[in-house]
Amino acid sequence: MIKSGHVYIIDDDESMRISFSRMLSEVGYTVNHYQSGISFLEESLPISPAVILLDMQMPDMTGVQLQQKLLDLGRRTPIIFISGQSHPSQIVAGLKNGAIDFLFKPFNLEDLLVAVSDALELDKRRLIRLTKELDAKKCFRTLTPREKEVCELLVKGLLNKEAAVKLGIVDATIKVHKARVMEKMRADSLQDLVRIYLEAGLGND
Repeated sequence: MIKSGHVYIIDDDESMRISFSRMLSEVGYTVNHYQSGISFLEESLPISPAVILLDMQMPDMTGVQLQQKLLDLGRRTPIIFISGQSHPSQIVAGLKNGAIDFLFKPFNLEDLLVAVSDALELDKRRLIRLTKELDAKKCFRTLTPREKEVCELLVKGLLNKEAAVKLGIVDATIKVHKARVMEKMRADSLQDLVRIYLEAGLGND
């Protein structure tokens, strides 16, 4: 089965980079490889869905140091660490910063492919979630100030009559606002509106 997704390989060992690139390209992944963390930061472009195969021990910066720099830059591409040997503190730090997996050399191709597939699936889900979140925020910005008030009250669980009292307007007006909110937010039901609102973190804006 041909795979889809992008793989970044960062390893100072040229033979490993070439070997990984060949194996992953043969099953359908697109691949870019870099000899150092610095070259990756300078040359790579964000792609999604993607995964980073990152050597833990490199001359210019460790894998954990690069991982932290990427987090500081807001790049959340899943990372799989590859290493011949790593200090336990590096492993702990990598996991705390969100590493998906650790593969210790030598490892077999099947282990690599499973780890890459899992990481890409995670990145796909993140991309879908981010797209939905951005879409919900865009829809929310189309609401009038009054419609935003109604939306927030509905999400809090207030009934139409309760929201009308809260806002000092009549029940019929609330129903009109509610219908417009549902349409603009592309919600099929009140439960759907609550889910969209909460998942996009609209109450935190």
